[in-house]
Amino acid sequence: MVDKRLFIPEKWFGDDFESRRKKCKLPAEAIFKTKPQLAVEMLNNLADEGILPFKYILADFFYGVSPEFIDAASNLVGTNYFVSVPGKTLCWLKSPITIEKEYKYKGEKSSKTVLIDTNRKPISLSTLAKNTNSYFWYRRKVSEGTKGPIVYEFTRRRVKLSGEGIPQREVWVVIRRSIGKNPEYSYYISNASSGMRWAIEQCFEETKSERGMDQYEARKFQGWHHHIITCMLGHFFLWHLKIRFGKKSSIYYAGPAEVLVSSPSTDKGE
Repeated sequence: MVDKRLFIPEKWFGDDFESRRKKCKLPAEAIFKTKPQLAVEMLNNLADEGILPFKYILADFFYGVSPEFIDAASNLVGTNYFVSVPGKTLCWLKSPITIEKEYKYKGEKSSKTVLIDTNRKPISLSTLAKNTNSYFWYRRKVSEGTKGPIVYEFTRRRVKLSGEGIPQREVWVVIRRSIGKNPEYSYYISNASSGMRWAIEQCFEETKSERGMDQYEARKFQGWHHHIITCMLGHFFLWHLKIRFGKKSSIYYAGPAEVLVSSPSTDKGE
């Protein structure tokens, strides 16, 4: 965890919430920003600082449906994004033919992209997944669970995304499905043909369960930032401690007020 932003609902910036903004000591220069806008801000700041090198950008479908976020991720040279999207996302397997059509609106000339072959309709990613032959699915172990290895099947395809019925960006689609008679599907778009999400989800889960990141009742804007940065630093410290001791040690830690104890492993399993 290297950065943070507090999402504040848009209604907070109206006149009705002026007294509440003052009580919470919200900075006067604060303005409403959507979650994707906050994510873009953090992403660009991290890239501009140039202190921490990174190659992968991962996000859930809330950001996958944001053109603004995808544009920002695409514009960072040398990085690969891997972002979840809904199964209803539309695409073409082969890019349809389009033309630029000029027209006048209120006396001014403009142009728009028009689809020539209107009979070629885009399909949803869920349709693509269910119509993909078993030959094109490959099986991979993604992590070790409490009941053994966690295994999924994957397939990938180069597609052209649809936006308002018009071809948009060309991306890789990676589809994941669970093993069994009634598989559950997950969908991702990427500018690379592979991805990793488990480490990110594990990072959030550890910081919530072990550092109490989501256990707060902050009343002030600064108080929320203080709590989150403390949790981030605590997780950073424990993460490095785990690397330092390695697999031959067992590290026990719980809430922020409890003591951290590390004990070397023995042949007796103590």
